[in-house]
Amino acid sequence: MSAPHPSQAKREITVAHSPDSDDAFMFYALARQKVQSPTLAFRHHLNDIETLNRQALEGRWDVTAISFHAYPEVADRYCLMPCGGSMGDGYGPIVVSRQVLQPEELRGKKIAVPGTLTTSFLVMKIYQPEFEAVVVPFDKIMDAVREGSVEAGLLIHEGQLTFGRDGLHCVVDLGRWWGEQFGLPLPLGANAIRRELPLPVRQEAAQLLRRSIEYALAHREEALEYALQFARDMEPALADRFVGMYVNDYTIDYGLRGLRAIETLFRLGYEKGIITHVPRIEF
Repeated sequence: MSAPHPSQAKREITVAHSPDSDDAFMFYALARQKVQSPTLAFRHHLNDIETLNRQALEGRWDVTAISFHAYPEVADRYCLMPCGGSMGDGYGPIVVSRQVLQPEELRGKKIAVPGTLTTSFLVMKIYQPEFEAVVVPFDKIMDAVREGSVEAGLLIHEGQLTFGRDGLHCVVDLGRWWGEQFGLPLPLGANAIRRELPLPVRQEAAQLLRRSIEYALAHREEALEYALQFARDMEPALADRFVGMYVNDYTIDYGLRGLRAIETLFRLGYEKGIITHVPRIEF
């Protein structure tokens, strides 16, 4: 009797992440099968982070990128993976304006945000609770600021590096502020896996993601070439810099400092009434 075809024997795992250069970089080896499993096959789905947050509320994907802000709402369905996180160490989402503004002038302003479940929105509310949030797709926020439909914009992804080209001004770097306040990196995004999957499947999926990140870091040039497809017309040097900001030691393993940063984010979010409860942090 012949052995089953490998594809028949493998369990399919759906993996959802954003089409941003840092996510593409860390998932490269899995997407291009540089890292493989004898028992699991991965099917990739791409969406912006706010859409992924909303889909996580429904439990749509087996493995998904998620904002830490959204995690308390989905912790009953998902647990955090111990790798794949994005943390800004002394940098992070920034608020930009067309006219020069002082940070204290953000109070009461109309500010474009990339979604109310993003961690950038949570940190902005911790920093300045009193502003009018206008949800705008993340890649249209600079346009909204330039056109004057909002008075400031909260930038995530590559816009953090390119806003100056468009004549915009940085009002505050929330990652820098966070680091100065708490002496910790700023936890932004994580990868989460469905709790209902058998424990051996969850463990193997996490191990494979870690191997994919390690492969990309060890084969940076080819992983960057792949990630550049998703970098929205960024030149290679800028994409390399952006990937280096968010795929780092914390991405391989949060460590104690990373764990403390996550706990601090949830505690502050709860104390300020932005999240409803502090979830148990389970990897």
